Amino acid sequence: MQLRDYIIRRLMVLPILILGVSIVVFTLTRVGGSPIGIYLSHEMTPEEVLKIEERFGLDKPVLVQYIQWLKGIVSGDFGWSGVASAPVAEVFPIKLAATLELATAAGLVALFLGITLGTFAGARRNRFPDHLTRIVAVSGASLPQFWFGILLLIIFWAQLGIAPIGRSDATIFASISHPTGLYTIDAILAGSIRALWDAIWHLILPALTLGYGATAIIARMMRSALVEELQQDYVDAARAKGLAEKLVIKRHARRNALVPTITVIGLTFGFLLQGTITIEIIYRWPGIGRWMADSVLRGDQATLMTYVLFTSVLFLLVNLIVDVIYANLDRRVTLGK
Repeated sequence: MQLRDYIIRRLMVLPILILGVSIVVFTLTRVGGSPIGIYLSHEMTPEEVLKIEERFGLDKPVLVQYIQWLKGIVSGDFGWSGVASAPVAEVFPIKLAATLELATAAGLVALFLGITLGTFAGARRNRFPDHLTRIVAVSGASLPQFWFGILLLIIFWAQLGIAPIGRSDATIFASISHPTGLYTIDAILAGSIRALWDAIWHLILPALTLGYGATAIIARMMRSALVEELQQDYVDAARAKGLAEKLVIKRHARRNALVPTITVIGLTFGFLLQGTITIEIIYRWPGIGRWMADSVLRGDQATLMTYVLFTSVLFLLVNLIVDVIYANLDRRVTLGK
């Protein structure tokens, strides 16, 4: 009951937070100038410009424009994307599916490698595996994503020719339906092993590039937390009872070490979505990151506002999920009233 009530309370506050975010987003975009420029061309007359302003409500006061934009958001109308030459509501789900698939794959890579390397290093403190993991963690946190991505692209695509770029083979995926927009899931639903392997093969390089930095952060946090837990009295008591070292780490120390690591993992996934912009440009991934980069260059405010609003909501939901998982891992933590 307490967990359910806590989630309900947080969800009730969510609309207020979203309203505050929408005000900030709209104000900042309007401070940057009117979005009319994305709809204009050099051949237009002043009368045609006025008609466009009237059509999109840009001739009205800013407060009226905000209310109209907010009404559109509630009704599912996010405006017109000048970059995509289509309504934002039509293009956004397609681009978002590609980005979510990439970010999820990178998150799984970072989660598996980060916890594994952190546990492996923490259990062997100040020994060779620990030093090796530190090198991996420091390099992952230090290397710029764009440089690391270009380096892998040169080696595996340009030189060796074994890694593809883009999202998939167009011929393969034209033969199956796309109910979810996630190519791996669509391939599974279609029962096509060929399409599934093609989707995974195209995901490997960008997912590794994007997930490497997050792997380093998670591994360092997991290693530090595990080292601290292994020095606690309950670990000595478990060893005194005759439990094998692997069981002591697996059943006792690792679970408690995951408590502070979970917070980092939750925040990392949100940052992975933002980090896809660079990766999508390098690997020609047709996701929301490349779309946002083009929107920034061309001043497509409707697209930018939708993206910022979505990522803000996503961060709020991720924080809620992290709080719930945190409380389930650490029984000493109780969700507040």
